[in-house]
Amino acid sequence: MSLRDFITRLPKAELHVHHVGSASPRIVSELAARHPDAGVPSDLERLKEFFTFRDFAHFIDVYLAVVDLVRTPEDLRLLTYEVAREMAQGQNLRYAELTCTPYTSVVRGIPIQAYTEAIEDARVAAERDFGLVLRWIFDIPGESGIPAADATLDYALQHRTDALVGFGLAGPEIGVPRAQFTPHFDTARAAGLRSVPHAGETTGPETVWESVRLLGAERIGHGCSAAEDPELLAHLADAGIVLEVCPTSNIATRAVDRIEDHPLRTFVEAGVTVTINSDDPPMFATTLNNDYAVAAGLLDLDERGVADLAHAAVDASFAPDDVKARIGAEIEAYVAGFRRVATDTP
Repeated sequence: MSLRDFITRLPKAELHVHHVGSASPRIVSELAARHPDAGVPSDLERLKEFFTFRDFAHFIDVYLAVVDLVRTPEDLRLLTYEVAREMAQGQNLRYAELTCTPYTSVVRGIPIQAYTEAIEDARVAAERDFGLVLRWIFDIPGESGIPAADATLDYALQHRTDALVGFGLAGPEIGVPRAQFTPHFDTARAAGLRSVPHAGETTGPETVWESVRLLGAERIGHGCSAAEDPELLAHLADAGIVLEVCPTSNIATRAVDRIEDHPLRTFVEAGVTVTINSDDPPMFATTLNNDYAVAAGLLDLDERGVADLAHAAVDASFAPDDVKARIGAEIEAYVAGFRRVATDTP
């Protein structure tokens, strides 16, 4: 069995993956056919061209064009359930924390109550049908400023379900200072939600520092530029603040020029806990399995090392303890089975 085959069958969890951004060409094509006026191609070949990004700003434009396809609760339910299907059946995921941006759907006409009901209906069905445990992170689209932050906090507090575990911040970093969102994160954390902002993807290490000091970050989305600041790396390691690393995404958005230049090894050598994630996988022509393979190449990992990455994601998740224990046991059972097969093979 090759390392890629090992990765494909390995039970996994994913912590940094966007809800709408996980819609595969198959799902986007179906939504585009429903709403042809949105300007998103329904032809699969044209979709590949549509998903070719010039830079991070262009990625945001394309992402929002796909958001425009989700216009009804039925669209939302379809997208969520089908994303879960592909996670479970294609990537062998057992648990995922999907980053949702309800504000962008509400301003397009889906009431927050209908939004919540649609994703919850899909979540329950996905766990029943695919054995995939889903949890939600509600994030602020930073480019929409304080009104979006106020609304997202209201959604999180007034329309909360037990599946909502985190509060985040995404979108462009340049020109979007973290400090303005401190009161929102303080209130969300006081209500028991965990702080998981994006930072250091397209800006320097100061944005990561702000996210830690001002937003109380427990995990950082991306954090690429943290590699430029040894003091920051030491702090992340000492405080147990996890970096949600998305190697292929960082190349696609030009956050990192070449995969050989990716700071993943720098993080690991500094003692920072990392998890491997796919971010917006269909948009970046990747999968979680592929990003594990990329990480294994960057870190020179064998099967045991890859399994340890899978454990790191489970341990850093906000899953209930019984779910963590179950998935951890599945990982070890899989590794033991792999070793038996490898030993018995002539």
